[in-house]
Amino acid sequence: MSLLAPLWLALGTAALVPLLIHLLRRRIGTRIDFPAARYLARAEQEHSRSLRLRNILLMLLRVAVVLLVATAAARPVMRLAGAGHGPTALAIVLDNSLSTTVVVDGHPLLEQFRAAARDILAAANATDRLWLITADGRVRGGGKATLREELDRVEALAGAGNLPLALARAGAAVRAGGLDSRQIILLTDGQRTAWTQNTDVGDVQVLLWLPGGAPPVNRALVAAEARPERWTPRGAVIARLLSKDSTTYRITLGGRSLARGTAGPNEEVVIRAAPPERGWVAGTVELEPDELPGDNVRHFAVWIGPPPAISVSPGAGPFVRSAIDVLRASGRVVDGRDIAIVSADELTTLPALIIAPSDPVRIGAANRALERAGVPWRFGLARHGESTVSSARLSSSTPADTSQAGTFVDVSATSRYDLVGQSGADADTAARIGREPWIVTGPRYVIVGSALDPAATTFPVRAAFVPWLASMLTEHLVGEPGGVVAANPGQQLSRPRWADAIEDPSGAHSALGDDVQAPAQAGTYFLERSGRRVGALVVNSEPSESVLDRLSADDVARRIRARQFLSAADRPQLASLSFRSAARRSVGEPILLGALALLVVEGLLVGTRRRTPVAA
Repeated sequence: MSLLAPLWLALGTAALVPLLIHLLRRRIGTRIDFPAARYLARAEQEHSRSLRLRNILLMLLRVAVVLLVATAAARPVMRLAGAGHGPTALAIVLDNSLSTTVVVDGHPLLEQFRAAARDILAAANATDRLWLITADGRVRGGGKATLREELDRVEALAGAGNLPLALARAGAAVRAGGLDSRQIILLTDGQRTAWTQNTDVGDVQVLLWLPGGAPPVNRALVAAEARPERWTPRGAVIARLLSKDSTTYRITLGGRSLARGTAGPNEEVVIRAAPPERGWVAGTVELEPDELPGDNVRHFAVWIGPPPAISVSPGAGPFVRSAIDVLRASGRVVDGRDIAIVSADELTTLPALIIAPSDPVRIGAANRALERAGVPWRFGLARHGESTVSSARLSSSTPADTSQAGTFVDVSATSRYDLVGQSGADADTAARIGREPWIVTGPRYVIVGSALDPAATTFPVRAAFVPWLASMLTEHLVGEPGGVVAANPGQQLSRPRWADAIEDPSGAHSALGDDVQAPAQAGTYFLERSGRRVGALVVNSEPSESVLDRLSADDVARRIRARQFLSAADRPQLASLSFRSAARRSVGEPILLGALALLVVEGLLVGTRRRTPVAA
């Protein structure tokens, strides 16, 4: 047995009161016999033994009552069987990730977890400290009535959440609860991809409930994107499926059906199109519903516009002109003055693809032209000698297509200029030589640190040159600066520098701070600058959520470090093991009932004493 409020044991000193009263009632003095009172003395001698026993019993009863009341006030708990439990710090970790929306036995797993959590909360009492933690790590505390309301408001996440983080926060909460009895109840589907790391919850008992049986067969979309992300106006939608059999799909763009078809098992679908829509448009790829409907839709976004009108200055060189002729023949560009491809000394307007002059004498004129155009970069010292060019990873906020990792393979430069950023330079490095930038991309400009001629670099004679030029023109320089940012639900992001507001699917607008948290629900959220759409934040669930393979209870136990780990086979066993973190129950109420029973006995003895006649 242990005491939750041991200071109340001091109340036990009040047991001295009935003892003192009993001692003070003893009459000690000179005994004088009167003949007339001899018959009273004889009666007293006959009953003195029973009177002494009764008085001692009354004293013991009164002392016991005081001691029992003091013990009950100290709130004792002890290990014993039976109903009720001692004060417990208990946290329910509720897995509400996307995978728990799968339908099993006619009901989503999440609804089964809710019902189990309600059973647990129904067994709580006023002395318990309770928390509800969901898979996104959100902690809710309060009484059982409050947590029942919170439980009703919990919705399924559009992604995986972070169960190890939720479990760690549950451990911190119950350890800080100030109670000896600490328990975490984990309600999860045991999805293998969600338990890839170990979690230490400390000196806490963990009680796990996993659903029984094998997970249902699932069909899912694990990828959907537009390539390129800017169509002028042609492009392709790429979708990858996770399926063991054939399934039908539908692709929408701007709310209308773009294509329908049937895909084979685990097939990649490629649909090419030249739609009439213009500007930033949201699209979806959809599968027919199955037991896990949350992964049957995947979102994407694309900018659609006419082919850019390109002008090429004489200083750009013959290789650039030949590449533009190829793009013009394929319909990717047309002649015009929307975008200029110029030697830096010939620059007059933006947007432009700016190439280093082939003649070093023109560097001064080139830097003056850059300054007049407001481009915050300058050409520095000339460098000679063969140097290897490598791709540079672009930042997460850039609108560039980062899939061209092999663009600069086997590319070198023998003549180049340092690219020197000025104050406020806002650009990304697309290619570098060593640690120095060789190609930079910024708002409405791209600068190359060498002349695009074989005498300065091998790039113009490589097969990747024409696709790279098309990418620069149609994805970096056409339209407003911006692009597509992909995110998981609830993911923390840095604000794209080219956006200042966001538009949700309902059309509501809100400003962006420096740090952005992706919405919890999947969808396309358009990014804006000065009231114009300049890109999109596309939120989709993690592909791993579609893989429903489960761990066993023993496998989950190996990933959790705790004082004790228990596993319940079903909901009744889960309810019976709840609030049993130390198998200790409060015995305060039984002790008070015992004190009340002693008071009843004491009252009966006193009444009997008053009714007993003295023998004549």
